[in-house]
Amino acid sequence: MDLVHSPTFVLVHGSNGNSFSWAPLQRELALLGHRSLAVDLPGHGFGAAWTAAYQAPQDPAGLASAPSASAGVTLRDSVDHLAGIVRRAREHGPGIVVGHSRGGMTLTALANAVPDLLARIVYISAWCCVDATPAEHMAGPEYASSALNDLPNLLAADPAGLGALRMNWRIADPATLAAVKRSMLADGTDAEFLAYLNLLEPDEALDTGTPDDRADPETWGRVPHTYVRLTQDTSIPLALQDRFIKEADARTPGNPFDVRTLESSHVGFLVRPGEAAAMLAEVAAG
Repeated sequence: MDLVHSPTFVLVHGSNGNSFSWAPLQRELALLGHRSLAVDLPGHGFGAAWTAAYQAPQDPAGLASAPSASAGVTLRDSVDHLAGIVRRAREHGPGIVVGHSRGGMTLTALANAVPDLLARIVYISAWCCVDATPAEHMAGPEYASSALNDLPNLLAADPAGLGALRMNWRIADPATLAAVKRSMLADGTDAEFLAYLNLLEPDEALDTGTPDDRADPETWGRVPHTYVRLTQDTSIPLALQDRFIKEADARTPGNPFDVRTLESSHVGFLVRPGEAAAMLAEVAAG
């Protein structure tokens, strides 16, 4: 393979995530001969603001009041950051940008802004808003069965006061842990689930963009796009994934989604990435 001109996969995490959880998938891609890089969006990864109050034993009052690196971060900030990375990666060959979960919002806005930088965009059970905003989708029937609706309150701070969402993932209550596992990794072991849970960050930005950040047929619609459906996803139900695909195809009938399917929970493909890596390799070859 000519690595100088082969695609670079740019991997974009979801809510409360970071680049770290992509490492197993990057390993499998590398073993298949593919170059990849995982992005930390603003306020994430080593740019996140961790507090000693989050450690054990926890200090709830301190956790609720410690400043957040995600406070004030906008979707536009994430798009600008990601565009800079894609622009640098493109010097070595085409860029295929892959977004998971909430990362799809950044992916859509990126394709609206810089379509000519992108060889292809890939949504893996990710938000792809076309006819409705995220809030409108969450109020719709396709989201009603989401296991996220059944979670207990994991907020560790007042979002309005903090300027960000802060979750306490370091929970020990068995019933709460079971509910979170059902929403994320129902097809995984308890050990896999706890390992993944400890990769999550407490904080996430509040901003999910505006109606203008929905897929624009004139820009986003020019970029080849793939949607990977996760059939066992209980966070973003399959019905909602299929609605994203249907509405996008209706807007860009000349450039429909290349639709793929994996038997996986919301994050199962990150824990057991072999099949996902092979599928991405097929997308790149196509």
